[in-house]
Amino acid sequence: MKLIIGIDEVGRGPLAGPVTVGAFTAEKKMKKWLLKNIFDNKLRDSKKLSQKKREEIYKKLLLLKKQGEVFFAVFYASNKMIDKKGISFSIKKGITSCLKKLQHISNYTGLPCVYLDGGLKAPAEFKNQKTIIKGDEKDVFIACASIVAKVSRDRLMYRLASKYPHYALEIHKGYGTKLHYSLLKKHGLSPLHRKSFCKKI
Repeated sequence: MKLIIGIDEVGRGPLAGPVTVGAFTAEKKMKKWLLKNIFDNKLRDSKKLSQKKREEIYKKLLLLKKQGEVFFAVFYASNKMIDKKGISFSIKKGITSCLKKLQHISNYTGLPCVYLDGGLKAPAEFKNQKTIIKGDEKDVFIACASIVAKVSRDRLMYRLASKYPHYALEIHKGYGTKLHYSLLKKHGLSPLHRKSFCKKI
């Protein structure tokens, strides 16, 4: 059984909330099926898809996961970890954690092929790894990982919005929008904000 693992992250740049790593795995033979039946033969950056479309794809992937056809894992590196260890460390921690989770739930043996988006890298023990620029537009396994990470983070930010109602997190998801900056100036930082990203506020 030839397994492929795709990895991507979302939330590198926001002022609040975690950076989130998603990892997705399935047998290599699933590649064409996923491309045709999940993405309609056209891969796009998850951030360029509508929220409705991302949710539709995520629900399809979740059903496949329940059926044991695919597996995926998510890691949230908190704003506190980002402030203490830095964004690069936090993402690396997320990649390592996701790979360990996948190894446990999918029971893969040997070392699978790992495809990573952008400049991401897996631990050195994964000899068969490849970094792909704009990977979520070129590889279906990375595209799935991107959707999983994006939807998972967005859902978390919606939940946190009710806990921190003064920041409109449900609208901007923690990114540095004009609205977010204006609310920060009015209310100050919350426990959810990355202090290292908000030094000029």
